[in-house]
Amino acid sequence: MHNVKIIRKDIKNITLKVKPTCDVILTVPLKTDDKHISYILEKRKNWISKKVDFFEANNKVEEKEYVSGESFKYLGKNYRLKVIESKIEQVKLLRGYIQVFVKDKTNLNKKQKLLNEWYILKAEKYFQKVVNEYLSIVKKEVKNIKIRQMKTRWGSCNTSKGYINLNSELIKKRRESIEYVIFHELAHLVHPNHSREFYNYLDTYMPDWKKRKDKLETFV
Repeated sequence: MHNVKIIRKDIKNITLKVKPTCDVILTVPLKTDDKHISYILEKRKNWISKKVDFFEANNKVEEKEYVSGESFKYLGKNYRLKVIESKIEQVKLLRGYIQVFVKDKTNLNKKQKLLNEWYILKAEKYFQKVVNEYLSIVKKEVKNIKIRQMKTRWGSCNTSKGYINLNSELIKKRRESIEYVIFHELAHLVHPNHSREFYNYLDTYMPDWKKRKDKLETFV
């Protein structure tokens, strides 16, 4: 069994999570006995192993060389990179390729910077579009959307300030998974905690959220 952190809190329901860092966290009501905790962990051990294996595989960062022919993801699809020497430096999605126009084709840092900036611009536009769609359900004010690289989560919500933080890597995932993450964070403006009411809210307005979440975590 993997190392498990047991947290006893004044809650009604048991929650089990495996974080992208491979930390296993079991949160239980205050009076839960050790025997029942062991039972839960034994019952879910295959699920825990599957999650840990997935995150361990994804934590192995693939070193890209940013040369023509390499594969890069965008909205759940693989695209081949095409590096083109050009006086005007830019990135375009054209004819099934992600085309990087750069003055010096051997400048790795420049190619990386251009592509990262392109991903951010695409994320800003697409994420805002999805936020606007789901605000018609949530009916709460979002004061700021921040898009940045995050190592351990796809998104977060500051309910007191009305801020939504989204991982820039999310733009590489499937559309339905992007919608799930954004709606999940927006839903926290209605239900701040992961309470039963929160999940009932997800069930009501996104009945297939579990499938979307599963695709997010299994589509590499």
